[in-house]
Amino acid sequence: MSAILECKSLTKKFSSLTALDNVDLTLERGHIIGLLGPNGSGKTTLIKLINGLLVPSNGKLLIDGKEPGTESKKIVSYLPEKTYLPDWMRVSDTIDFFEDFYEDFDRKKAYDMLKRLQLDPTKRMKTLSKGTKEKVQLILVMSRDADLYCLDEPIGGVDPAARDYILNTIISNYNEKATIIISTHLIADVETVLDEVIFIKNGKITLHSSVDDIRTKEGKSIDTLFREVFKC
Repeated sequence: MSAILECKSLTKKFSSLTALDNVDLTLERGHIIGLLGPNGSGKTTLIKLINGLLVPSNGKLLIDGKEPGTESKKIVSYLPEKTYLPDWMRVSDTIDFFEDFYEDFDRKKAYDMLKRLQLDPTKRMKTLSKGTKEKVQLILVMSRDADLYCLDEPIGGVDPAARDYILNTIISNYNEKATIIISTHLIADVETVLDEVIFIKNGKITLHSSVDDIRTKEGKSIDTLFREVFKC
C-alpha cells in the first residue's frame, strides 16, 4: 500500500524563524497518528502545508504522490484549530455547503452525528458556544470519505465529558484505509486511540514510533514520555 504522506527535507521559514527544519517523514495508510509537541513546535505549520495553505521554503511534500493542490484537496479533510463557519449560517446550511463543495460528503452521516450529539440543525452558528461550534466543524470534517484527515486540536475547546464521545466519533467515522493526524496537547485524552505518535520540537521530528513499541521499550505511557521529553 502506497504512503499517503511523504515529506522530504521539508522546510518552512518565516523571515528569520524556521518553523519546520529539514523534516523527513512518511505516513502509511490506515493509522491514527498523534502529532505532539509544545506550542510553537511546528504542528500547525505542518498541517497547513499538507492542506496547501502554506508553501514550503525548501524540500517536498507529497500527498498520495501528488503535491498539495486541487487534486489533493479532494482526498484531504481538514479541521483547523479556529472556528471558521460564518455566524449567519444555520447548522443545516453548513451541511448543504459541504455537500455542494465535496463529492465525498455523506449528508446522512452528518445528520446522524448531529442527532447523537443532540445538536439542533436549525440553530444559527452565532447562537452556539465555542465548544458546540467545534463539534459542528468536526462532524462536517468526519462526514467526508477522505484518505487523510488533519485535525488540529479537535478536542481543545470541548468539556472533558464530551471528549470521549468526540474521539469515538473520530475513530468510528473514517474508512480503514484512511489515515488521521491528530494535533493536540491533550495527550492523556487521545493516546488510547493512537496507533503512532510523532514528537516535534523546534520544527524537527524528534520521534516517530508506534504506540506499542514505545510502551514495550519505554514501559510508560505516551503522556508520561511526552512530559519527560518536553519537561512539562
